[in-house]
Amino acid sequence: MAGFLARTGMRDWLFAYVGAVTVWLVTVMIADGFGAMQTLTAGLGFAVFYVLVATGQMFVIATGPGNIDLSIPATVTLGAGVAMSVMAGSDAMIVPGFLAAIATGIAVGSFNYALIRLLRIPPIIATLSSSFIVQSTAIWYGRGLSIKPPDALQDFTFARLQGVPVMALCAVVFTLVMAVVLRRTVYGRSVLAIGQNPKAAHLAGVDVERTRWITYTLSAALAGFTGALFAGFSGGVSLDMGTQFLLASIAVVVIGGTSVAGGKANLPGLWGAAMFLFLLVTMLNAAGVGSGVRQLLTGILIIAVITAAGGEKRGR
Repeated sequence: MAGFLARTGMRDWLFAYVGAVTVWLVTVMIADGFGAMQTLTAGLGFAVFYVLVATGQMFVIATGPGNIDLSIPATVTLGAGVAMSVMAGSDAMIVPGFLAAIATGIAVGSFNYALIRLLRIPPIIATLSSSFIVQSTAIWYGRGLSIKPPDALQDFTFARLQGVPVMALCAVVFTLVMAVVLRRTVYGRSVLAIGQNPKAAHLAGVDVERTRWITYTLSAALAGFTGALFAGFSGGVSLDMGTQFLLASIAVVVIGGTSVAGGKANLPGLWGAAMFLFLLVTMLNAAGVGSGVRQLLTGILIIAVITAAGGEKRGR
């Protein structure tokens, strides 16, 4: 069985699903079976946002050690503010609003890469510094901004098809598309090649810097899009709405089976890891754990799962 899992690649992401199912069963036991399916439905709906930001983060991390995007929370907030401002509550402006949020993300991603490439700043420092600038811009831009999302957008975020969130079904299609991009396109293979050995990738004809720029802009663009979608889900914009996505975007990627050493990415695992994070918090809430203790236990459990799911370590 271990050999089969290794050959099919399931070993890297099966752990995340086992963890999610285990936590769900414990939650159901604590609640005496009440709301079991409702918990799963809510988890699928909320997992969409984790998966979207984690997809961009996954591509960044896959490009090699030290590559990480810490500007995601600020970009989520700014993207939400720009989108709601453009939409102005009008159903007819939903598409332009999303396009504006994506454009905002592209601008942030390009700025991140400029800091990394032109100023030779390590990615973790560059994106952290950028996040302060982006968050300050979001605060300035969103001051006094209180705009209700368009009704059609809110209806979409809560729509169900046979009990399954429509938003989740669309996100699954998106995941399949990104899997094709990762495994079947020149760009996706270039990302993995750079993560394995950037010098060898360059000698093989891969445009390393162009690929890294696309990767950072992709991450930020998905963060901006997620902000617009999350604003529709939550009923508007708040200045701290992106905070929860910093831990989530990293934990979901690692728990989902992507190697922090780079050169290896895993899209199926993102869904299992996203459900695990949501259900973990739900379980602790159902157990009546206080906020402070809940955050402590969540952190400890996430560290334990990341350690257990770390997989093989690859020499460089």
